[in-house]
Amino acid sequence: MTICDTHVHVVADPARRPQVSDRTYTAGEARLETLLDAARPQGVGRFVIVQPSFYGTDNSVTLDAVAALGTAGKGVAVIDPATVSAAELATLAAGGITGLRINLYSTLAEKRGGSMADIFAATEAVARRQGWHVQVIAAAARLAEAAGLFARSAVPVVIDHYGVHGGVAVGSDTGQALLALMRLPHVWTKLSAPYRNSEDPLAVQPDPDWLRAILDAASERCVWGSDWPHTAPHGQQTGHGLPLPYRTLEYGAVLDGVRAALPPHLVDSILRHNPARLYGFS
Repeated sequence: MTICDTHVHVVADPARRPQVSDRTYTAGEARLETLLDAARPQGVGRFVIVQPSFYGTDNSVTLDAVAALGTAGKGVAVIDPATVSAAELATLAAGGITGLRINLYSTLAEKRGGSMADIFAATEAVARRQGWHVQVIAAAARLAEAAGLFARSAVPVVIDHYGVHGGVAVGSDTGQALLALMRLPHVWTKLSAPYRNSEDPLAVQPDPDWLRAILDAASERCVWGSDWPHTAPHGQQTGHGLPLPYRTLEYGAVLDGVRAALPPHLVDSILRHNPARLYGFS
């Protein structure tokens, strides 16, 4: 079974495919072909395309990428639960979408605000009708505060980027609440973007204490994602003029980083078998 990268973004030429007007940066082109050229030599043959914040609820670029991948692709979309139509949901389902994303972490999300309880409840209701999961990106403290909300979810909940625990100690109240959330049988965790939890903006290996704790909590519900094409840190997202350069990371180094950090007996489960179960790859 091939390796699955469960967290990538595909970005069209910003001059041809508009990004939302209130974005905090402009993302440069990141073509599917470029991703495949980097990933396939590493044995990665399945991909989950995740809708980025700067496209809002226009999922067309994500859908195009999933369509191009065929049976090797799945997608995670962003919707407005209050306005999405049955026809739009049918299009997403036919296009390989298996989940809906809530973003309360990006600079744009922080700018817009919003209640986790309200956003999650509305999104979870749509996901439940569609048979999808809900993927959440938020800082560890916010995830911990919403643990009861997630515990009551009738659909799987997927937590992005190690729970965005940067600056939070494993043994702290917040750290323990986050780990308790990860232990729930319907909660999954993406081992992705270790640099989002590190002072090193190019870190490819996770914090060893956090990795050990997450694996102890739920190794059977962990999946790996590269976070390609590696958007810049929040501190650099200060305007929407020229495209902001991506982090200079080699795809193979990102994969090697997590593979070296994982216990050998868990590598195949996390890179291959767990994502096949979560996303419904045959």
